[in-house]
Amino acid sequence: MHLVEAFFITLWGLTIEMAPYLLLGFLIAGLLNGVFSKDWLQRKMGKPGIGSSIKAALLGIPLPLCSCGVIPTGVSFHKQGASKGATSSFLISTPQTGVDSILVTYSLMGWAFAIVRPIIAFVTGVLGGIWADQDRQTETVSSEGALSCSDCEDDAPKAKQHWFDRIFRYAFVTFLQDISRWLVLGLVLATLITMFVPETLFTEYLSRPWLNMLIVLAASIPLYVCATASVPIAAALLLKGVSPGAALVFLMAGPATNVATLTVLWQTIGKKTTIKYLISIMLGAVGFGLIIDYALPKEWFTYFTPEHTEAHAHHILPKSLMIGSGILIIYLTLQAEILKFIPTKTRSVESKNTATTYAVEGMTCNHCVANVDKNLKAIDGVEDVSVDLQKGKAVVSGDVDESKIKEVIEGIGYTFKGKK
Repeated sequence: MHLVEAFFITLWGLTIEMAPYLLLGFLIAGLLNGVFSKDWLQRKMGKPGIGSSIKAALLGIPLPLCSCGVIPTGVSFHKQGASKGATSSFLISTPQTGVDSILVTYSLMGWAFAIVRPIIAFVTGVLGGIWADQDRQTETVSSEGALSCSDCEDDAPKAKQHWFDRIFRYAFVTFLQDISRWLVLGLVLATLITMFVPETLFTEYLSRPWLNMLIVLAASIPLYVCATASVPIAAALLLKGVSPGAALVFLMAGPATNVATLTVLWQTIGKKTTIKYLISIMLGAVGFGLIIDYALPKEWFTYFTPEHTEAHAHHILPKSLMIGSGILIIYLTLQAEILKFIPTKTRSVESKNTATTYAVEGMTCNHCVANVDKNLKAIDGVEDVSVDLQKGKAVVSGDVDESKIKEVIEGIGYTFKGKK
């Protein structure tokens, strides 16, 4: 019983420390969603070159997309004509950070990590994009299925939506649904590390920073964790004595790579580009980790200690605000999970005579749903589409060949399983 009580006390402490910054980050994410559309972002990708890579990185850094959301978005950009360099820059920089994770990083790990995190995401994204563009002389981007300017009107319904739906519903329902489970998992893992990992593990047995980095990198690459959920885990590792550079490696590689991400990229943007994508993240993570450990002042990155955390909690934010925010985050997270299993009222596509239901595997979030919906609607002959994330299906109405449905579904990185 003592362990259970200690677990929940530690979990609650981490939650209220993050909660005010999470809520603010979610709100900014909603504001960004109300301002930017995917078509607008795609148009800014431009042609191959350093300019497009810089634009893609700058546009991607503040966006609250982890790899489950950024992969279909980035693949969709590439299918619509964006260069491999711009696509790679977007794919590398976006999942490493976002407005919500930057604020949470500040709350748990201090100003230095909060500042260097987006800077590193930008540098690695641009360099990775420039490297990927070296293949542009042999690059052949098919225009088949690309959206014309008139197709940009797909975003018109967004403009007609009430401002509450565009901002607040996205921020505290749609976006939270995408990361809620990973956020909870990150907090639980951080709590377990805090409670059970020996204090002397990294200071005595793994005392060399470069060894810390290699171990953390090896664990991070296949693991899926979103940018926000990576913060409490990295903070807990810091508290146990891992070097600041190794903590940075986890913050970079954890959100940007996982087995599913690499598989999709391998199939959609090519083997060469995927290998460059992975190498860019690995070299960037270890390289900047070494800079932090050996070149920058150590005191910048030793913020996360029990003393600093307590001082930060008591002098920056009122305790009542932290507790209230923690309760609100728990309520919103529970609501997001419950809403996933409540059928939503949508137009009845299945009742149409020409409707066919197809099984689609690999959709993990609302960004995936929007991506599948938009690409299927762009097919000639399709009249209407309804995509169900929980049931893994897409209902398509219209006169269209099944092979074309399969081509589009697999072309954007999902698995087509035929008629249901």
